[in-house]
Amino acid sequence: MRYRLDIVGVDVLDVVQHAGGWLFDRAVAGWDVTVLVADLADARPLRILGAEVLELESVLATGGRGRQPHALAIASEVLAADTRTHRGLVKALDDGGMEVVVWGESWPPPPEHRIEPVVHRLSVAAQAFKAQALAAAGVPAVPGEVEVFRSGLSAFPPVGADLSPVG
Repeated sequence: MRYRLDIVGVDVLDVVQHAGGWLFDRAVAGWDVTVLVADLADARPLRILGAEVLELESVLATGGRGRQPHALAIASEVLAADTRTHRGLVKALDDGGMEVVVWGESWPPPPEHRIEPVVHRLSVAAQAFKAQALAAAGVPAVPGEVEVFRSGLSAFPPVGADLSPVG
């Protein structure tokens, strides 16, 4: 059985910019990585990083049935705009059985959950592949060496061990 990571973003570029290196490093480590976005116009940048891409609305319409990831990452902008994703994230935090990661600042965490800043240090390969994915998305930018998230503390230790506390 392989570990599964589901990533929910505003669009392809949002995911590549904020979580592309982490996504790549997990995919290379053997994880099944699926990205859920509203617009599938050009999923090539995410495929460069090793992710399968699905249309977000079709997954939300089924209530996420059949999706049982070990880790969930989501853009705070999606959480602020869609009550279904917000409910799903709070449920994941309540269950405590999966790693939960959020990027962006537009979502205040529920007061009953401890959400801490964490960073992922991109491998050299992740930096190179993220640069290619950004170029494919039309953004010729040099990726940084880290990606910053906020992570909900789970009852279980993180399965990836690739996120470090900020500090």
